[in-house]
Parts: sequence; structure tokens; C-alpha cells
Amino acid sequence: MIQNSSASQNNAVMKWLYFFAFVVAFLVVFGGFVRLTRSGLSIVEWNPISGAMPPSGEQGWQDEFAKYQETPEYKEINSGMTLEGYKFIFYMEWFHRNIARLAGLVYALPVFYFLFKKIIPLKEFGVYFLMGMLFISQAFAGWIMVASGLVDRPAVSHFNLTIHLLLALTLFGLALWTAFGHKYGFLNPAKKAKWSLPSKLSLGAFFILIIQLTYGGFTAGLKAGHVSDTWPLMLGKLIPPNLFAAWINIFESPQTIVFIHRWFAWLGIIIVPVVYYIVKKQNYPADIQNGLKWLIGVVALQITLGVLTILSYVNIVIALLHQANAIVLVGLAVYFIHRFRALDEKQITAK
Repeated sequence: MIQNSSASQNNAVMKWLYFFAFVVAFLVVFGGFVRLTRSGLSIVEWNPISGAMPPSGEQGWQDEFAKYQETPEYKEINSGMTLEGYKFIFYMEWFHRNIARLAGLVYALPVFYFLFKKIIPLKEFGVYFLMGMLFISQAFAGWIMVASGLVDRPAVSHFNLTIHLLLALTLFGLALWTAFGHKYGFLNPAKKAKWSLPSKLSLGAFFILIIQLTYGGFTAGLKAGHVSDTWPLMLGKLIPPNLFAAWINIFESPQTIVFIHRWFAWLGIIIVPVVYYIVKKQNYPADIQNGLKWLIGVVALQITLGVLTILSYVNIVIALLHQANAIVLVGLAVYFIHRFRALDEKQITAK
């Protein structure tokens, strides 16, 4: 959502939005840790208020454990788990949910304060209201995701997991976009600035990133990263047979999904240097040129971490670094789109 250039800029609101974006990013990464430790299905009820406290006393823990013992995950995977083992995965998911509660407070308390003090004028509240709705939506999507793994199989739906992830990243990106508006000035759609080539390419790169993140979500949900621990070969071949034998494979087959996720990322390592070449040739500001150098490095690091995740058979630390770096890429993509569009508008003003 793009606000009018006359929108109020405020340093305190900008700092709040940066911090809120950081909390959302941490929540996403910790969610990855919960998933990798198979802790996400340990709490079988969604109690937004009463669930803020863990069970009390031995009987409370036994009751909670008994609920978990009725789930497919316990019956098919963790049937030998002790109460102490259960407490570990319970606390991981409990901590995850409490970070989400904290994120809700980090959003709600400041936004109502700024609104009450008229630091954020009521007429400009739309984008902040949208953030609140996104936060609530991804919370509901999170419970729907968990519920999908409590019925007849010991795993969540990879579609629900991906929706939960993309809603959180949308919230993260919108918070950053609005923060950049407070820092650099809000864009004005009324100017109808022509999209420059760097702007178009940065938007194209952003869509490539979204597709890659979507397939990353599919890969995580299906545990497709465990399909093969070799690279560049997969299952002994560069292109395994029957990957695209049916169109549904691109949404359901772990082998096809992880193959796409492995190789689609390389478009990023091609397009970002092209953008850098163009902005250098057209003598864009030094901070843009230097920023793109860093972006090339971040993209290269992401691919390296992806390969290491494969070779390590999804080592938790490497996998989490891979996920965290993906969030950095989202932030940088939002930054460059914002900056390039601002420069497009500046070209109109200069004429």
C-alpha cells in the first residue's frame, strides 16, 4: 500500500515500524526452529488468553501430555516420548506463541498511542489498520496450519504452512515499506511516474523471490529437503526422471518441489548484477550502487546456505541461517523498489 507524498513523516513512528518488522522477522525464524524440532504440534489447543501460561503442577502436565498422546504425531513418530521430552517440545511451541503475543502488543500499544496523540492522523490510519488485519490473519492461518496436522497425519499441510509464512512476510514487508516512507518520504501515485528499467527489474526480482519463498514453504512443509543430500546431482541425476510427468507435481511432489526450489534461485544471481550494471552505467547515487553490491553478496550467500542445507541433510543451524537470510532479502527487495520508485518520481519533479 502506497501513501500519498503529503502523508506525515515521523521519526518515532519510523523506529517503531523498524522494531515491529524485526519482531515479525524473529517470529518467522523461531517458527522455523519450532518446525525443525518437530515442536509445532505439541500444543493441541489454541487458547490465545489462557494459553499464555504453561501447565501448573504434575497433574496439569499429565493432562496436557495426554492430549498430545492422542495426536497422529505421537502415535506414529513419538510413541516412546517421555513427559520430560514432551516438556521440551511444549515449551518450544509455547515460547513461539508467546513471541506472537508479544508481537501483537508491539503493534497494538504504539499504534493506538500514535493514533490517540494524532501523531498518526486518522485519515492516514489505513496502512496501519491493514498491518493489524494482516497480523490477525497470519495468527488464524497459524492455527489452521497446526490443526491440519492433528487429524489424520503427523504433519501440517504444506499449503497452510506456506500461507502462514507469506502472510507474515507480507506484514514484514509492509512495515518496512511504511518505515521507508517515514525516512525517505512517501510515494505519490498521483504523479504516475514512469517505471524506469531498474524499477521494473527490481519488481521482477521481487516476484522471483516470492515464488522462491513459496517453494521454500512447500519444501519445508513436505520436508522435501530430505529427498537428497547431494548437489548439484539429485537422486544421482542432474534432472531426475518424471519430475513433471503430471502438472500436479509442481504443487504436491516433494521431488519436483525441491528441484524447483534448488534451481529457481539462480535467476536472482543473474538479475541483480544486471540491475547493478544499469545503475552504475546511468550514474545512480552512490548509496544505491553500494547497496546493490551488498545485495549481490546476500543473494550469493543465500544460494551458498541453500546448498549447505542440502549437503548437511538439513542441519538446523544452517537451515535457520538460510531462512533468516531469505528475510533479509525480502527487506532489501522492498528497500530497492521504494528507492527506485522515489527516484522515478524525482525525475518528474526535475523536468
